[in-house]
Amino acid sequence: MTEKFLARHTTASLEQLVGGKRGVIALVPVGSTEPHGPHLGLGTDVVISAAACLRAAELLEKRGTMIGVIAPAISYGVTECATGFSGAVSIPGSVLTAYIAAVADGLIASGVRHVCLVNNHLEPAHDAAVRAVLTGREGKVSYACPLAKKWARTLSAEFKSGQCHAGRYETSILMAAAPELVHDALRARLPPVPISLSDQLRAGVTTFEAMGMTAAYAGDPAAATIEEGEQLIQRLGEMVVGEVLETLGIKPVA
Repeated sequence: MTEKFLARHTTASLEQLVGGKRGVIALVPVGSTEPHGPHLGLGTDVVISAAACLRAAELLEKRGTMIGVIAPAISYGVTECATGFSGAVSIPGSVLTAYIAAVADGLIASGVRHVCLVNNHLEPAHDAAVRAVLTGREGKVSYACPLAKKWARTLSAEFKSGQCHAGRYETSILMAAAPELVHDALRARLPPVPISLSDQLRAGVTTFEAMGMTAAYAGDPAAATIEEGEQLIQRLGEMVVGEVLETLGIKPVA
């Protein structure tokens, strides 16, 4: 089986891969470094994006016409909502756009057919900064993010409610993808926090503290399960493949 992680390739093995008959799709996990409650790590968004990329690479492998290779992650983003909490590292949107654009251009120059940016940090300014990379790179770069309505409706009820920052949705994914990163005994004792980030943002409330998220989480992490996490990873992987195929003008197999 083809090595799925770009960082493990040598120059020679990558040259052989991109010179083959199947197009190479570089999948770039994008996330943030920010608080995710007392039970999940600061890198949660990156872990979710990486899990989606891995599942997408497996799905692309099954198609037989393309090879998905997971590039090193973009682990910092625009995280102004988490201002005031330890571990929140925010960078300006313009800097993020320029950095990711340079990464995408470099990957294309290395011979990959296409780059897909896979983002699971859903702060609006961050989403806009990543999406801006697509400008001028039509057909070369795609963007997979569950904020898109066509993908959001395939996800869980908690996700669709907006009560999904380190709640049942994200915690389930971490339990399935990286259980060693979940403080499970603590997670099981956490009470639900019924605050919808999407509703609060629409109302002009822009920080976790102002929203009342005193422990930097919303939703119901105690209700998370590995089984739900597996289902969500599958749907996120399908989202990535769907965006790649649509951008390349390839009809999915029925």
